[in-house]
Amino acid sequence: MKIKNSDNTISMIDPSLLLRPEKVYDGKPLEAFRDYSVDDKDPIKERVCKTYYDMHTNMTVDFVKGKMDKWLKFNHFKSTVKDALIKLNELVDESDPDTDLPNIVHAFQTAERIRQDYPDDDWFQLIGLIHDLGKVMAFYGEPQWCVVGDTFPVGCQWGKSIVYGDDSFKANPDTYNDDYNTLYGMYKPKCGIENLMMSWGHDEYLYRVLKHNNAKFPEEGLWMIRYHSFYPWHAGGDYKQFTTERDEKIKAAVLKFNQYDLYTKSAAIPDIEALWPYYENLIAKYIPGTLQW
Repeated sequence: MKIKNSDNTISMIDPSLLLRPEKVYDGKPLEAFRDYSVDDKDPIKERVCKTYYDMHTNMTVDFVKGKMDKWLKFNHFKSTVKDALIKLNELVDESDPDTDLPNIVHAFQTAERIRQDYPDDDWFQLIGLIHDLGKVMAFYGEPQWCVVGDTFPVGCQWGKSIVYGDDSFKANPDTYNDDYNTLYGMYKPKCGIENLMMSWGHDEYLYRVLKHNNAKFPEEGLWMIRYHSFYPWHAGGDYKQFTTERDEKIKAAVLKFNQYDLYTKSAAIPDIEALWPYYENLIAKYIPGTLQW
């Protein structure tokens, strides 16, 4: 792992010397993940709760349109995939109740677990590595509440299973807008989830970046990127009024991926420097060169 010293030089050190092993998660039962209970004595839970309340207060149709207009010009910066991943050394996801390790550690944990189970599907391994890369928006002026966390459609009734959603949308003006607060809102029945305007965040942004830069992933991989945080749908069972047969295929792909995204967070810290050559080859195969972000 590359770490900046006090004199701003870069050193290569074993990340286990810097990042404490997350012993609290060793042997953690599956039902203990994604614990969003409120506890103002727990700083991680307090941080997570605030992130979601800020998100749910501000995430309106007009807000999402504004972010799409801002970010989908792809004129903010240029970077290789590797350099963007290294940037994630500096990011801890404020919406995640399961870990406080930098995102790059989680990226390699996810990729390596997929590699164990799908050694021949190198595209799937790379999806695991890059799935959170859209979070680089946090380094370009965006607060984490519009970068990280679970996603949901705007412009229709809020799903019942949205985290904190029974209270957290009370200050959102779209909650009281009759064009948006009904079961279908601004959409048609069975329109398909790909036609929903999702809350702005790292999923949608990275999906659009990959499409814009002509990534060579199969469609299944792009689905995994775009909807891996859409828990109210693929885990909570909400938004069935919009789904089609095609969406069942999308959900199957997302669920295939999400078991590696979520349940690797208690795994050992991988030797990132030793793994780079393997994943650099995959990057060169599927999404090479300098990308427009």
